[in-house]
Amino acid sequence: MDRSNSEPPQKRRKSADGRPAGERSQRSPERSPPKGSRSPKGSPEWLRNVTGMPVPPGKLPSPATPELKRHWEDLSHLCNAAQSVKGKQKQLFDFSVMSYNILSQDLLCDNTYLYRHCHPPILDWRHRYPNIIKELEQHSADIMCLQEVQEDHYKQQIKPSLESLGYHCEFKRRTGLKPDGCAVVFKRERFSLVSCHPVEYFRRGVPLLDRDNVGLIVLLRPTDPHSSLTNICVANTHLLYNPRRGDIKLAQLAVLLAEISRVAQLPDSSVCPVLLCGDFNSVPWSPLYRFIRDSRLEYDGLPIGKVSGQEENPRGQRILNVPIWPTSLGISQQCQYESETTDSDMRDLEQAELDGIAKPSIEHCLKLTSAYSHYLKESGQPEITTCHSRTAITVDYIFYSAALGDVTAQAECSVPPEKGLQLLGRLALVGEDELQKVNGLPNQHNSSDHLPLLTRFRLHP
Repeated sequence: MDRSNSEPPQKRRKSADGRPAGERSQRSPERSPPKGSRSPKGSPEWLRNVTGMPVPPGKLPSPATPELKRHWEDLSHLCNAAQSVKGKQKQLFDFSVMSYNILSQDLLCDNTYLYRHCHPPILDWRHRYPNIIKELEQHSADIMCLQEVQEDHYKQQIKPSLESLGYHCEFKRRTGLKPDGCAVVFKRERFSLVSCHPVEYFRRGVPLLDRDNVGLIVLLRPTDPHSSLTNICVANTHLLYNPRRGDIKLAQLAVLLAEISRVAQLPDSSVCPVLLCGDFNSVPWSPLYRFIRDSRLEYDGLPIGKVSGQEENPRGQRILNVPIWPTSLGISQQCQYESETTDSDMRDLEQAELDGIAKPSIEHCLKLTSAYSHYLKESGQPEITTCHSRTAITVDYIFYSAALGDVTAQAECSVPPEKGLQLLGRLALVGEDELQKVNGLPNQHNSSDHLPLLTRFRLHP
């Protein structure tokens, strides 16, 4: 985020990871909203009124905070029965996927005003790290997409711990000075690495892409003695936070989608099954969300501040440019890498839009569905994936290529069974009422301000 749009830095105390504040890199707050803005989607009253009580070092509050209860939603009974060919049952491949923003300790320390509702000891990395590793080990997902993974903690603690549990780890640090990034890890007994593709959104000479966010794409081959299963493309990202720069978020997403389309392409020009995970800093049904899910976004007259839907009443009326990103980026309005031979076609498209023949729009070729419904089944209240002193909303997602017949997908978003995935189940999310009972996030048992998303899929041969 631009320093000019950030809150004044909070008065610093000793770092919650045990280091003096001066030993950490000095940077503008990643998460602080622009000066004078309202809290994204409004801050729940119960979070605004909770304050951190003084607690002696090393002492956790008493009585203990109750654990957050989440249950498994089994959707397997809604899937088609195992198919057979000539009387022989197909070998189905079931696997689990997690997406989890684990909260970088540096970002926590730089944005302590977001955690005023927390007792200080639970923010200490020496408390948080064992909790996070315990949570990862408990869920034991076959594939994990992690965001805000701090590089020194990754190298010294997280990677060695996960490797000892049988995982292969890939990591991409953000460009610039911030020390966190994205990691994709997977169980070596379930998958082998075909290729790894770090994605940097920073583009020198392109003002719209001057931020340090990144993505990471891996192409995985399922362990299959019959060699009848297709590869799976797994993408992980953490898009820009700033609620007022939806143009940057869409440009970053276009770069990621172009690379996914290239990596996932099959010889017949279709794509293998895709999993798109991460923290998109955008709420459900926002224009950015709809672009991912509907594969198309008409953006004529769309205010930049409304792209992500993070603020109920965004200030400013600046609208998206046409086109959103410059042709010099080398990515078409279909989110594909562009060759020189298509430049004239692009100019014709822009002129047609200016002449009123076509509305300005962007598209992508991936047919993606969200693994979560974004509303609680029992109460109809919104699901929450992140919660701190200023907000409680959904910004984290697992999108996937839904196979034909998948219960959660629209028919137009489905792909043939052998090129898609069936959702078998998911770890249910919670609403504000449940989070209030555990004093919000982070808390004694949950050591991030995000909740992990956990799903189980089936891949057909």
